[in-house]
Amino acid sequence: MRIKLIANPVSGGDARPRIQKAAAELQKLGADVEMCLTAARGDARKAAAQARAEGFDRIVAAGGDGTLNEVVNGVAAPDVPIAFLPLGTVNVFALEAGIPRQLDQACALAVNGSPRQITLGRINDDLFLRMASVGWDAEAVAHVRTGLKRLIGRLAYAASALEVLLLKPPAAVELVTPEGFSHSGYGVVVSNCRFYGGRYMVTPGASMLRDDFEVCLLRQGGRLAMLKFAATLLLKQPLKPPLVEYFTLSSARLQGQKVAVQVDGDAWGTLPVSLEAVPGAVAMVLPEMSALNP
Repeated sequence: MRIKLIANPVSGGDARPRIQKAAAELQKLGADVEMCLTAARGDARKAAAQARAEGFDRIVAAGGDGTLNEVVNGVAAPDVPIAFLPLGTVNVFALEAGIPRQLDQACALAVNGSPRQITLGRINDDLFLRMASVGWDAEAVAHVRTGLKRLIGRLAYAASALEVLLLKPPAAVELVTPEGFSHSGYGVVVSNCRFYGGRYMVTPGASMLRDDFEVCLLRQGGRLAMLKFAATLLLKQPLKPPLVEYFTLSSARLQGQKVAVQVDGDAWGTLPVSLEAVPGAVAMVLPEMSALNP
């Protein structure tokens, strides 16, 4: 089996020792491994597209969800299976799919596991792996300090969220359904995954094995509503009306005045955007008893 290993050497800090170990483990399992270390944003996407063109049997992304997002966009088809070695700060996709954090187990899955076609999302012209969101959380992602993230990990997002909330209250956004109905709010999460930012659930009915999204619209505005939203997640309690409203949609348009957008944990841009579910977009190597909802 010819494997292209696309790895982010700064994922979760200094990932080079784990990447070298992963390459050795994959070879020990019988794979012929060619490795590419990324150096800048977009490198993983280019390497994945080239690997598909060169006829590799599998592409293995080693890094965080951002690295996997780029690989998915580079492949953008179900004909070459993609496997994931979670080396990032949070690794929400691995949590969602049940991919082991232990490197030897993740490598064994990458070589011996079976691929399954999954539904991804499309935001304008880009695919997203797990979720896209707008509002307070996206502003926090856009303003998080890279140095602080490397120092304290996921707590850097919490610090950024508090800083953003103190600077200004969340701006109004609009969710437009395929039928043309408009719903107003102060934040939106569009997802094909249950987990958000770790083991917190914003869209508990979502699944990559379904052909649509679950959409959570934050109905109430103001700083207190945002803090209530955050506290509910931290306490792992279900989000309920009137704080939020849920929708099941295959596509949506989000509108607002330069409101921040984040995709799979990385800053993406600002509104407006169009989103749609893309069934069978790629084939991911998943555990036989995957944690994904049917």
